[in-house]
Amino acid sequence: MSLNSATLPRELVIGAHPIERTRESIDVLNPSTGALIATVPDGTVEDGLDAVGAAADALPAWRATSPRERAEILRRCWELMTDRAEHIAELISTENGKTLADSRAETAYAAEFFRWYSEEAVRAVGQLSTSPNGANRILVEYEPIGVAVLVTPWNFPAAMATRKIAPALAAGCTVVLKPATETPLTSLLIAQICREAGVPDGVINVVTTSRAGQVVSAMLHDSRVRALSFTGSTEVGRTLLRESSDSILKTAMELGGNAPFLILEDADIDEAVTGLMIAKMRNGGQACTAANRIYVHRSIINDVAGLLGQRMGTLRVGAGTNERSECGPLINDKAVDKVEQLVDAAVADGASVLTGGQRPISRGSFYSPTVLVGVDPQSAIVREEIFGPVASLIAFDTDDEAVAAANSTDLGLAAYVYSGNLQRALSVASRLEAGMVAVNRGLVSDPAAPFGGVKQSGLGREGAHEGLLEFMEAKYIATNW
Repeated sequence: MSLNSATLPRELVIGAHPIERTRESIDVLNPSTGALIATVPDGTVEDGLDAVGAAADALPAWRATSPRERAEILRRCWELMTDRAEHIAELISTENGKTLADSRAETAYAAEFFRWYSEEAVRAVGQLSTSPNGANRILVEYEPIGVAVLVTPWNFPAAMATRKIAPALAAGCTVVLKPATETPLTSLLIAQICREAGVPDGVINVVTTSRAGQVVSAMLHDSRVRALSFTGSTEVGRTLLRESSDSILKTAMELGGNAPFLILEDADIDEAVTGLMIAKMRNGGQACTAANRIYVHRSIINDVAGLLGQRMGTLRVGAGTNERSECGPLINDKAVDKVEQLVDAAVADGASVLTGGQRPISRGSFYSPTVLVGVDPQSAIVREEIFGPVASLIAFDTDDEAVAAANSTDLGLAAYVYSGNLQRALSVASRLEAGMVAVNRGLVSDPAAPFGGVKQSGLGREGAHEGLLEFMEAKYIATNW
């Protein structure tokens, strides 16, 4: 495969036309090689406010369109993304580094949000009831909240964009998208596809910038903005919540995770390790839902470690765009440094490296798939989100002990449970403090399911009908007839 960078969209999208508004630029690098892919404009505060203005100007006409009209446009977005799936996947692998298999899966997942919300657009139904005292009727309808600012991370550049754009447009909102500086090209391509599908000018605006704090803050303090949807770290989420409070914005926050993966003693070991490989190694471990802390019953931990070490140790590490690669690079050298430090600290705390534990000798931001055993539960690699291809195994003796360990964090996005007894697995799942729990499977995400966390892993939900309501407000009308 050979991506033609000359044909990639690389300009800010503000209003009627993709235009270059700034002289400064951002280099987009291939993490597999460090090579320059393209440059995009480094947007300014003025660019961000102009984008808000374009979204505000487009809002009255877009919110006035019928739900069916919005649905048909979103359906066309899904069709075009599906038609161009291979091109999108190759772009993701080039600028993000994930393997083509992962990129193809992400592209299909990302496109599905357009199809799902094309169906949900016509289902924002209200309610009608009689007040308890009989004095009036209670009529409730749902209205689009208005202009929404969307801030997305680099690890799923297509899916994180469509998971926000699709429900916002289905609800009748207009948006300003601020993608991550590491992976802006995918977002720009999706905006181009949406325009081709019939999304009117100004409904989707895209501002690429390295001045994220300044630009996003300015937009959040613009009175025309009424909502913020953010996916990223808990630390940045706290800052944005404070910023949003000044204007009392509606916020949806999908923040960090530290997912526990529990393997009970009656689990099928082969199935559990297969699920663990999915939960741990999707995008090389660079996912907020990635299995971070693997708790294994003491009676089977050696068997699990041996099988996991064998499978992790034989993964082919290579460039994301190489069809044979099974594990691509991390997003940049800074990310590799963090993983390396966490592993080294875990070893210093008494952990043993079963496989991996080092940087392979090659260009690019790579780290070997790694399995650690005998990990101290107080080690930093257990307390912090790894965001890399490292599995840390910790033994437990009872279900109560495993649940307590799994819940011993301020984060609660995803969790995983494997057991040969479904009743037991569901009982354990009900006690886990997480917004999503996968039972006997390694994948939890689905556009038709509410995605989100508890505690400091976020507020609100994306996907499902709940994702549509994040961009709507309930209006109550009291009436008689």
